Amino acid sequence: MIKFFLMVNKQGQTRLSRYYEHVEIHKRTMLEAEVIKNCLSRSREQCSFIEYKDFKLVYRQYAALFIVVGISETENEMAVYELIHNFVEVLDRYFSRVSELDIMFNLDRVHIILDEMVLNGCIVETNKNRILAPLFVLDKMAES
Repeated sequence: MIKFFLMVNKQGQTRLSRYYEHVEIHKRTMLEAEVIKNCLSRSREQCSFIEYKDFKLVYRQYAALFIVVGISETENEMAVYELIHNFVEVLDRYFSRVSELDIMFNLDRVHIILDEMVLNGCIVETNKNRILAPLFVLDKMAES
């Protein structure tokens, strides 16, 4: 099960966070700081899976952004690694070459995409067309 989903830049600033388990606000900031420090300090040659406290971290770097997913011990790391890549491909398709600014200024759209893919910490959809369908409907409604 997915515990949390973070998108962070190289400076360690969180651009997106979604928690699927209750974590108190002050503990979230400490958790994010520790997780970010662990992922940013690793070289590109090192494995993208880290055992951390009572869960695992799966992360992937895209240009200046890191996507970090905290998962339970029983979750398949490779499936989550592919989920991260699929998430970025969906963002690329929707924003036409997604950038950090796209994420910052369209955070609601990014959350919709993530919510279409993950529900209560479980992966529910990977088909890019089905993931983007609600956004295209919203865009059509906004145009008219």
